[in-house]
Amino acid sequence: MTTSLQYCNITVNDVDESMAFYGDALGLRVRNDVASGGFRWVTMGSDAQPGLDIVLSVPHAGRSQADGDALQELLTKGVLPMMVFRADDLDATFERLRASGAEVLQEPIDQPWGPRDCAFRDPSGNTVRVAQAPAA
Repeated sequence: MTTSLQYCNITVNDVDESMAFYGDALGLRVRNDVASGGFRWVTMGSDAQPGLDIVLSVPHAGRSQADGDALQELLTKGVLPMMVFRADDLDATFERLRASGAEVLQEPIDQPWGPRDCAFRDPSGNTVRVAQAPAA
């Protein structure tokens, strides 16, 4: 039996603005764009990992008012869990992200636990790390 991750949700303030960040800056492409009840869920992924995607949506999409308000507060504080992406060329990815205007939290550095990585904030304030595996 095999179990694998299919997608994870990323809560954002503005789906279109986030699509530009995750698409143009990180290189993901839109796989699905679904509207329902005045909200949108946009699925994006990489051709390098078919079947593993992210889903962008706003805090109140599919949630009660109270739950959406609570999630919005956490998003505003910047305390939602971070995402970690993998790149085969970290330096080029870093430059593309920086050129997009994303807030740099950490320039590329070799971490003592193995990977070389960097960190940014997406347009909604989520922490996004990008890692490159150490050379074998």
